[in-house]
Amino acid sequence: MTPFDLDKQPAAGSRGMVVTNHPLASAAGVEMLAAGGNAADASVAALFALSVVEPMMVGIAGGGFAHLRLPDGSHTVIEGQGRCPAGVGPTTFEPLPGAPPASLETLGRRNAVGRSAVAVPGNLMAWCALLERHGRLPLADVVDPAIRLARRGFGATRYLAECVSDCAEDLARDPAIAAVFLPGGQLLRPGQRVTNAAYAETLETLVREGPDAFYRGPVGAALCDDMRAHGGHLDAGDLERYRISDMAALRAVYRGHEIFGPPPPCSGPLHIGQMLAILEKLPVRETGFGTADGVHLLAEVLKIAFADRVAATADPDFVSVPVERLLSAGYANERRQRIDMTRAQAWAAGVGPDTDSHTTHLSVADADGMIVSATQTINSLFGARYMVPGTGIIPNNYLYVFDPRPGRANSLAPGKRVTSSMAPLIVLHEGRPRYALGLPGGLRIFPSAFQALVNLIDHGMSLQQAVEAPRVWTQGGVLELEPGIDENTAATLAARGHDILRVNNVGGGMCAIGFRDDGTMTGAACWRADGTPIGVGGGEAREGVRFLPEVHRP
Repeated sequence: MTPFDLDKQPAAGSRGMVVTNHPLASAAGVEMLAAGGNAADASVAALFALSVVEPMMVGIAGGGFAHLRLPDGSHTVIEGQGRCPAGVGPTTFEPLPGAPPASLETLGRRNAVGRSAVAVPGNLMAWCALLERHGRLPLADVVDPAIRLARRGFGATRYLAECVSDCAEDLARDPAIAAVFLPGGQLLRPGQRVTNAAYAETLETLVREGPDAFYRGPVGAALCDDMRAHGGHLDAGDLERYRISDMAALRAVYRGHEIFGPPPPCSGPLHIGQMLAILEKLPVRETGFGTADGVHLLAEVLKIAFADRVAATADPDFVSVPVERLLSAGYANERRQRIDMTRAQAWAAGVGPDTDSHTTHLSVADADGMIVSATQTINSLFGARYMVPGTGIIPNNYLYVFDPRPGRANSLAPGKRVTSSMAPLIVLHEGRPRYALGLPGGLRIFPSAFQALVNLIDHGMSLQQAVEAPRVWTQGGVLELEPGIDENTAATLAARGHDILRVNNVGGGMCAIGFRDDGTMTGAACWRADGTPIGVGGGEAREGVRFLPEVHRP
């Protein structure tokens, strides 16, 4: 028994599973599986659909990582992260005077809202590469559901309406985005029809011309012309120079489980592996889920990971990230020995370079053994909070993720990739896939994915329990607790020196798939978003089945 209730039910399937944070996107993915496509086709179709129905989280002008396990058992990562434009450098933005040392705020919010906040986007190129290299269906087929949804419209969920309300003041400043999400100058209501005809036309152009329409053609020209008119940094040269990267997956091991995920500049899997190495020699199961000791231990290892992340994790093209040191048993021992179970501590970085946010995630699997775990984003809610005129595209505000101060691991530099907390994971046990999972949530992504793994491996939870279980989060300041952590636990933690903050949720909606030895799959999504798992079962008729003509007897 677990000390919390479940809001949702899992789905089962034998021939495929699609789990995204919107039912219409999950349906778009399943449509591809039903049409003979594979997990790559389903993933790309779902991502394009999400750019319509979850536009506050993801879009073609964003960035992300797609982590694949192919039918032959190999892992690969397609990295399409945002990059700094050539015209951006370490002193482009002025840090907000008096802000805390870790703050990313700047004067005039120029790194957060508007054209000056936009990094060179990689999502569209990465999605098209994923489809071309690993899919079976043409681009026209996989984009078609998104075009239908943009042109015909869809009913706004309560979640979308609340996100619009949260950003309404910024959205209202841009006529194009306000026309879609603040119709008639009013807040979007749950159930209200949302259409984006301009985006449907943009997607049709992309189908005709491919990704070059964005990186070298008319769609990109519209983006750059608008940048030039409003003092943005991105130009046509930045788009033409952009390239995605193929990366080998990073591997960590915990209690006989292999955890694979993208390497830096994706920081999530690296620091998950670091935290699990610290826990490896501790009695986590015996400590119990949601207990004061259990939460205290999670909080201390989170603070350790965040201290090291700030000091050493960035784009490895610019900074030598100490991956082996962070994952080593020796370093885990050093950090573990300093944990005091009776009091909260402040942690400084134990490593350095060698000589948030709003996102979406999907987990997809097919009957042939392909698994896609992909996390994609435009960074903040509604990205830079404007729409490129005439295109329906909402650009990212990825420059907000960089440190606006010079001389730091994650300072701005031309061509530098965004450092991300994403954690699109695939977990194996005894050489076979067991879980694929991930979630949105900025700096709360990898701590939440880490807790899901602890729930599954140490606490023996079901997949549905693991994704819905109450979460905690800290990076060294306040300790955020979701409602499912009881008051007695909170009081004990406060007595140990933790600064407790009650929050409605930590991070976003987790999308996960569990794999059984018999080939069946379980899909699970949690209450923190509109997550919907859809499983595919059944199959074709047996060979030789016929409808015999009826015989009419007198």
